[in-house]
Amino acid sequence: MSEKDIKARIEWLREVIERENHHYYVLNDPEIDDREYDRLLSELKTLEEQNPQYFDPASPTQRVGSDIVSSFEQRAHRYPMLSLANTYNAEDLSEFDARCRKELGEDVKYVCELKFDGTAISLTYDKGVLTQALTRGDGTVGDDVTANVKTIKSVPLKLKGSDYPDFFEMRGEVIMPHASFERLNSEREQIGEQPFANPRNAAAGTLKQQMSQVVAERGLDCFLYYIVGDNLPFVSHFDALTKCREWGFKVSEHMKRFGSMREVLEYIDFWDKERKKLPYDTDGMVIKVDDLPEQRRMGTTAKAPRWAVAYKFKAERVATRLESIDYQVGRTGAVTPVANLSPVRLAGTTVKRASLHNADQIAILDIRVGDMVYVEKGGEIIPKVVGVDLSQRPEESKPLVFIERCPVCGTPLVRPEGEARHYCPNSDGCRPQKVGKIIHFVSRGAMNIDGLGDEIIEMLYDKGLIEDYADLYSLRREQLAALDRMGERSSDLLVSAIEASRNAPFHKLLFALGIRFVGATTASKLADAFGSLDALAAASFEELLAVEEVGEKIAGSIIDFFKSQHNIELIAKLKEAGVQTSAAKKELRSDRLAGMTIVISGTFSRHSREEYKDMITAHGGKNGSSVSKNTTWLLAGDNMGPAKLKKAEQLGVEIIDEERFLETIGEE
Repeated sequence: MSEKDIKARIEWLREVIERENHHYYVLNDPEIDDREYDRLLSELKTLEEQNPQYFDPASPTQRVGSDIVSSFEQRAHRYPMLSLANTYNAEDLSEFDARCRKELGEDVKYVCELKFDGTAISLTYDKGVLTQALTRGDGTVGDDVTANVKTIKSVPLKLKGSDYPDFFEMRGEVIMPHASFERLNSEREQIGEQPFANPRNAAAGTLKQQMSQVVAERGLDCFLYYIVGDNLPFVSHFDALTKCREWGFKVSEHMKRFGSMREVLEYIDFWDKERKKLPYDTDGMVIKVDDLPEQRRMGTTAKAPRWAVAYKFKAERVATRLESIDYQVGRTGAVTPVANLSPVRLAGTTVKRASLHNADQIAILDIRVGDMVYVEKGGEIIPKVVGVDLSQRPEESKPLVFIERCPVCGTPLVRPEGEARHYCPNSDGCRPQKVGKIIHFVSRGAMNIDGLGDEIIEMLYDKGLIEDYADLYSLRREQLAALDRMGERSSDLLVSAIEASRNAPFHKLLFALGIRFVGATTASKLADAFGSLDALAAASFEELLAVEEVGEKIAGSIIDFFKSQHNIELIAKLKEAGVQTSAAKKELRSDRLAGMTIVISGTFSRHSREEYKDMITAHGGKNGSSVSKNTTWLLAGDNMGPAKLKKAEQLGVEIIDEERFLETIGEE
């Protein structure tokens, strides 16, 4: 490679890896699998080492990714949460064993544990009571998700016995079992929401939910695998976890202690086959030096302990021919390339199609029609193309060129800055987008019009009986009865369901409109904040940002939605049809907080945060999610977020305690 090519390759790798970091740690929506990510990062490290003239302190090789979401309070870890070095073969484990024995002597014992495929968590216990739960974040600062973790029934809120240390942390993994995952995805598909790609993403996404009751419904679980603290009464990691199990922690029964790497490798081989029988996902094994003083002696690097290593199982992989590629257009206009494969058996099912995600993924793997491609199941569930057998590539093969126009309506595609997907911008005239919006509108989580399945909606659209979801309210019984497989009784039931949906709550309608990035929870927050479609349409960018869970991307999407003449006409039709475009008036207890926006931070002794939020709206005020120039008060409790405090001081926002607040609303 020339100097120019090397520099270009380094810059391209940095861009791809940084985007994947964002998708993995922030959006919880990875675009490439772990092995491919590790390969790209390894290539970048090698090129940077060989070409130090291109050193950049902002390179992804110089930092650890972060999963912090700004809507949560961030807190510092008392003890850093490091990641683990990954290995993929027995040779790497033998090298790890040799390093340990060279430094510690020949009598090294190892503890071998399942590597749970979820999201890391740190639990703080003070005098036997759970006081805080933090995500890993960037290893030094994480998100406070205590309220959500308390809904996980396998996490003890109060420990058993009395011989535990006064203060310590437990490290572990929050996971979503297969049964919970399948139930959740089934519910999401029924209401028109995108299903999660795998249980790991589902667990991470659930843990970052703003409403703890949603977390409680999703069936998370939590395994604990390490205890951290000062002057702990243990010399053995295995014995420490055995004691932790007695205190009530869920510690895997599959943890074993071995005296040789040969035994470790045999145990790995055993679980490489048996893991498919487990009710949750594992993606490898973790091997740790058992002796805690020896762990401290070996120490850590900047990112990982030197006394532990993760062995990653190789996903089941098969090779098959890529026959062709289809391009699917979703409700939002996102264009997804899908591989049509020669049928092949994989992990117990026959696979014929697999997502290729986007143009970048195709370019990374250099995928071409006619290639023999390797297919794996992501999280053992979703088929995906992970590589190409170049030795079998046909001589006439040509690089794949991503389509430039919508495969349905022919509109030139666009790719928004910072996004990996291409979109069809013809949202008002592209059939799959129009039909998809109607399907979303009638779904259970939206207007809940029972009996309007996808096939019936497509039939109504193709026969010209409806052009958009507002047209549903103009349908007549005789029009429905004339459809295939629709009799008079079914038509009567469907018309009744459409009639009933006119009385759906305002927040359901708001979600049903299909505003990009506005999910069910955000729709509820917006409905509470503005009370009607007219008020929401008139809201400024700053007013939208003041609503909990609304960031710049969501606020911009809302403003764009109400700028569209097509959407303005749709809303007019919905109003004419008599749907609820405003929320039912809540009886105010007073107007003492009228015109005030109040942000809550910290914990309180008199009432819970949710109770204070209800009090604010009951007395005419608005709840804000972040401190801004529009904030009237910051209601501060104990352990409040330092970022909100600093912002309030910078903007001159008045900071009050709960006594002042209660006095203002007239509560003694």
